[in-house]
Amino acid sequence: MLQTIRERAQGWIAWVIVILISVPFALWGIQSYLGVGAEPVVASVNGTEITQRELDERYRSFRSRLREQLGSAYRPELFDDKKMRSEVLDQMIRDRLLLQASESLGLHASKRELRAAILSNPAFQKNGSFDNATYEYMLEMQGMTPVQFEDSMRRRILTTQLMRAILATEILSDKELEEGVRLDRQQRRLSFVRVPKSAFLTDEPIADEEIATYYESNESQFQIPERVKVQYLVLDAETMAPAEIPGDEELRERYQEDLSRFAQPERRRVRHILVALDAAADEAAEDEAKAKIEEIRARIAAGEDFAALAKELSQDPGSADQGGDLGLIEQGLMDPAFDKVAFALDANQISEAVRSRFGYHLIEVTEIEPARTKPFEEVKDQLIADLQQRDSEGQFFDWAERLATLSYESPDSLEPAAEALGLELQTSDWIDRSGGEGILAHPQVIAAAFSDEVLVEGNNSDLIEPEHDKLQAIVLRVVEHEEATTRPLDEVRDEIVTVLREKRAADAALAKAAELADALKAGEDLSVATGDLKVEDLGLVARDAAQVPVAIRDFAFALKRPAPGGSSYGSLSLPDGDGAAVILSEVLDGSLEQLDKATRDEIRKNLAQGIGRAYYDDLLADLESRADIERTPLGEGLEE
Repeated sequence: MLQTIRERAQGWIAWVIVILISVPFALWGIQSYLGVGAEPVVASVNGTEITQRELDERYRSFRSRLREQLGSAYRPELFDDKKMRSEVLDQMIRDRLLLQASESLGLHASKRELRAAILSNPAFQKNGSFDNATYEYMLEMQGMTPVQFEDSMRRRILTTQLMRAILATEILSDKELEEGVRLDRQQRRLSFVRVPKSAFLTDEPIADEEIATYYESNESQFQIPERVKVQYLVLDAETMAPAEIPGDEELRERYQEDLSRFAQPERRRVRHILVALDAAADEAAEDEAKAKIEEIRARIAAGEDFAALAKELSQDPGSADQGGDLGLIEQGLMDPAFDKVAFALDANQISEAVRSRFGYHLIEVTEIEPARTKPFEEVKDQLIADLQQRDSEGQFFDWAERLATLSYESPDSLEPAAEALGLELQTSDWIDRSGGEGILAHPQVIAAAFSDEVLVEGNNSDLIEPEHDKLQAIVLRVVEHEEATTRPLDEVRDEIVTVLREKRAADAALAKAAELADALKAGEDLSVATGDLKVEDLGLVARDAAQVPVAIRDFAFALKRPAPGGSSYGSLSLPDGDGAAVILSEVLDGSLEQLDKATRDEIRKNLAQGIGRAYYDDLLADLESRADIERTPLGEGLEE
């Protein structure tokens, strides 16, 4: 039989089989076999997809900024990772809507705006000036190429154009300013009496009917969500055996192969003065701009300081404040006309007028770093790190492929893969759709655990790499599953009793506070009405007073203005359940006359921006209401 099969496999039948096998691989690739497939999508906005990779990159950037802002106060365990990822995704959806709206309005980001934004970014500066090496290093640290970064900057500029346009449309009249200051700078004289909830707490029994009613009305509070226990294998490059340190001979071979990588071209520190002019300007404008730049050159020749004139007269927003300094640049970075002159000048030589597509320049080279190739000893440590990383990555991907294959070949168990690779087979505690801890908190991992293939069919999951910038992978299977259930009444009876007793006490405290406010309103003496309760005098309070309980402050600023010589009263329940009676005895309106011009201008600007911001928020709400926004299961898994 086997001999017959072998003989038949030599003819056209074998070719048919090969073709039938090859077509799926040609169309979908070997990646589908390994479970890598197309890049996961977390949401789509009017048909434009937001991928898991884009979300991961934006979230990493967000966490990095948060870490920089908080410094030593940064405590990652205090942040809700899932909630923050959801908020980042919401912002990405809004950004896509704004980008689409901006493009539909014909807005665009000019090369000049892009260049100014990059040159003025403090992250790319060294000693106060743009530094190309720093620029490239910072992008490399973020895993981005200049083309990718510039594309993201264009999108950012484009969306902020729409925001600026809306914020700039609102003009505040003098009457609106006066009314705004009257309310914004208003002060109110307050006092209040706290009625503690604790005074009304009792051990009085709660009727079974009341407990049952609360239980039936609030079943969601007592839900145990659907949950699973999973077995899983984690492959982590950081815990794998470290790669051997390459020998000197191998390092020198790699050095020679990558010699161009360590070649640093000539770099020049350049400063310039720009008289801006559109590329399509007419002859009169051309002559006027050239005359201006020639006049500036004459002033420099007469002894005036180049940097001082750049600060005063240069129309390049990215470099004027730095005295025209553009930092160290390499050939090919600037406009061709500018570039040609800058790399032809001697050090400390002032150019003639140079016409680029941005206008007329005066250029001075203040420093020249000749081209050089870094010697082997200088880059040896870098070569070692590169080769070790290459080897560890190679080992990781080799093991990842083996793990994917083994878990696929034995879909009902992870033990063969664990034994073959020497990995620890771990079992989780119960986890629900909100996620577990560590790698089990990642949305992709949770989505796999609750997928039909794993949860319903009982198979091992595909190989999952949750973080694109981290060499870590996981395969899992569900070993226990519980549907969502409601905790029985007997189990939660004591909790309900506590809640109802506290609610009764809070209601009684509020009723007492209302009774006190009514008594004061009716003219009863304050000391008589309050009895043993303490009156807390807060004095004159502004709208943003931080020393006053927020609930008291906000309630007091909503109370009716008292008649001259009189007071207004009200009562409320505080967040902790205590009651409070509030006494408003005086209102002092803000006045323009009390403010200097700078403060008035600042308030006018802030009020106008506030109104413009409200218009902008309305625009966003309208765009969202009319858009086709869809979160995939991965994106939905981030929502609360």
